[in-house]
Amino acid sequence: MNTAAIDQTDARPLDTTTAPMVDPFGRAVTYLRVSVTDRCDFRCTYCMAEHMTFLPKKDLLTLEELQRLCSAFIAKGVRKLRLTGGEPLVRKNIMFLIRELGKEIEAGRLDELTLTTNGSQLSKFAAELVDCGVRRINVSLDTLDPDKFRQITRWGELARVLEGIDAALAAGLKVKINAVALKDFNDAEIPELMRWAHGRGMDLTLIETMPMGEVDEDRTDHYLPLSEMRRRLEADFTLSDIPYRTGGPARYVEVAETGGRLGLITPLTHNFCESCNRVRLTCTGTLYMCLGQNDAADLRAALRATDDDAYLAQVIDEAIGRKPKGHDFIIDREHNRPAVARHMSVTGG
Repeated sequence: MNTAAIDQTDARPLDTTTAPMVDPFGRAVTYLRVSVTDRCDFRCTYCMAEHMTFLPKKDLLTLEELQRLCSAFIAKGVRKLRLTGGEPLVRKNIMFLIRELGKEIEAGRLDELTLTTNGSQLSKFAAELVDCGVRRINVSLDTLDPDKFRQITRWGELARVLEGIDAALAAGLKVKINAVALKDFNDAEIPELMRWAHGRGMDLTLIETMPMGEVDEDRTDHYLPLSEMRRRLEADFTLSDIPYRTGGPARYVEVAETGGRLGLITPLTHNFCESCNRVRLTCTGTLYMCLGQNDAADLRAALRATDDDAYLAQVIDEAIGRKPKGHDFIIDREHNRPAVARHMSVTGG
């Protein structure tokens, strides 16, 4: 037997296009968030300026290019993929991408395809989302007061969002409500919002406002630590910590009085980075290894340099090798500037 020939065969180089992604701290990257557009039909005050300058459409990746990038990440071990924006459902022909990515679930290469939306387009797309393999979505909703909803979104109509949520539930989608907790704006409404969500079988997740991008107001005026919000809720509700996880940064409690779950996302009061398994891809092909850091990798150049995914995989691996341990968010009067210059709508949270 020619053992030398066997040795040569066994010494073939590792196929980096399918090699798993592990960061310098031993965390496997299995969750990709993709911002398919920076555009939105709302202008939420904590997220963006009222008169935003959006990216020129020529700078955006095509839907086919986004599909190729997503497929490259799935081949390298991503099992959960979330589409975000801006508002993902305002991107023209977005259902083409969602349907193509849904095929990855059918093939067993992806465990979950989901999206975060403001709900404005759900009445139009909910049934088709289910048909494409989407089973769970997050809807951003900070208040049930129509006037305050218009105030915080600037352009939004609450009735349209509630209609979209109804359509999503009717189509069989599991809906989670995301609300940014804002002092002196919606903090007194949180109990009502929680009862409403739990009464319809929806989880509610509260989020601390994040210092990202210049907006038209001082975020410190409305910053509310969720430790304080929890203390207030515990005056009327019994909250019990539970190990339930959805793959994201939220820590959950069960609310005895409603029978529902309440999630808490605390980027400032309780850094959630130790178990981070996520990276974020923008609609221009920029890969951010951390929401709260500026380091990024240009995947658009690698994507367009060659049709060979080996080079693309090499660039992805190099980027994952720079993933930091965590973010450095601070929000107070002494640090009255964004932690990062880009708006939340660029990376989708």
